[in-house]
Amino acid sequence: MPYFTSSDDVRLHYTDEGEGLPVLALSGLTRNGRDFDYVAPHLENTRLIRLDYRGRGKSDWPGPDTYTIPVEARDAVELLDHLGIARAAILGTSRGGLIAMGLGAGARDRLLGVALNDIGPDLATGGLKAIMGYLGNRPSWKTHEEAAAARPELMAGFANVPAERWRAEVEKLYIQAEDGLDLTYDARLRDAVLATGAQPAPDLWPFFDALDGLPLATIRGANSDLLTPATFAEMQRRRPDMIAAEVPDRAHIPFLDEPEALAALREWLESMQ
Repeated sequence: MPYFTSSDDVRLHYTDEGEGLPVLALSGLTRNGRDFDYVAPHLENTRLIRLDYRGRGKSDWPGPDTYTIPVEARDAVELLDHLGIARAAILGTSRGGLIAMGLGAGARDRLLGVALNDIGPDLATGGLKAIMGYLGNRPSWKTHEEAAAARPELMAGFANVPAERWRAEVEKLYIQAEDGLDLTYDARLRDAVLATGAQPAPDLWPFFDALDGLPLATIRGANSDLLTPATFAEMQRRRPDMIAAEVPDRAHIPFLDEPEALAALREWLESMQ
């Protein structure tokens, strides 16, 4: 099982599969490299590298002081260094897309291109409130079966999702403990996010604009409560060359194996090969 040690002595888990264009996949806030299980079989001619952020999945959980986007961006660069990769494309889901924009501003020379999954430089209040509603809270369901059964009602912005997909999702999100389901991430991540929220929100548009000249794609769930239609339209206005796709029957976040998402990702990958 591959691990590397960060510059501050945190042991971080990653996977490295395939051959071809190096694509570093960065997951959502509470999630890990398994986020990309659905899309991985469809990414032909790529070397797909997935990182479990600190405090998530199989990586060490050192504590909330280091659960920040700048530190996680540094970890991503150090993983590329560990693997001897000078430049990589970044596929960033939600939090991973924010990290990608940060890398565009601070480590542009390491990027081949960026694909953003349901994230942009302006985060809608409704989506942030929804995230805070569950962040760091252990689920009430006792089994994966219970959690999967509750998923269609809980994820009201999603439609036409087979039951087996919801079951696969909850197995990624929760582990079965003796007394019920538990989180696959450090619950203290909530403390880190609350600490960040106590500061004035930065203007992220300059970080998006820093991606100018790089191959760029953005995929939006048509029912997303985090990436609004207005923000998505402004991103397209600023980057007329951006590959833009909306996925029907999806909210935050698309699974990435939907036809619309796959078409956008394949066009993006082809632009770098």
